[in-house]
Amino acid sequence: QVQLVESGGGLVQPGGSVKLSCAASGITFNRYIMGWYRQAPGKQRELVAQITSDGDTSYAYSVKGRVTISRDNAMSTVYLQMNSLKPEDTAVYSCNAIWRIISGPTFDYWGQGTQVTVSV
Repeated sequence: QVQLVESGGGLVQPGGSVKLSCAASGITFNRYIMGWYRQAPGKQRELVAQITSDGDTSYAYSVKGRVTISRDNAMSTVYLQMNSLKPEDTAVYSCNAIWRIISGPTFDYWGQGTQVTVSV
């Protein structure tokens, strides 16, 4: 059974920091591209950051320079360090694991999400 379990969300003051974790089980972690998505109330889900199995990263323009994604393949865990948080960063943050096999199936899994609220 595949599980992605996020942790680390909560209430943070503007300008503060938070580190999210996503522990994966039931998958061969180092085969998967890992990503963090977020969805704010009334808005579409958006990709925040992504990291390949080789450690190549990409970021949404809105968070670039404030966010760092990293992974520990030995621990099957992906992290999202967010700094200089703004109220507009308030959202449910979800972890995603995806493995696209060329000319084959795609394996795509989601965590349940963790709430990050940026407010005074």
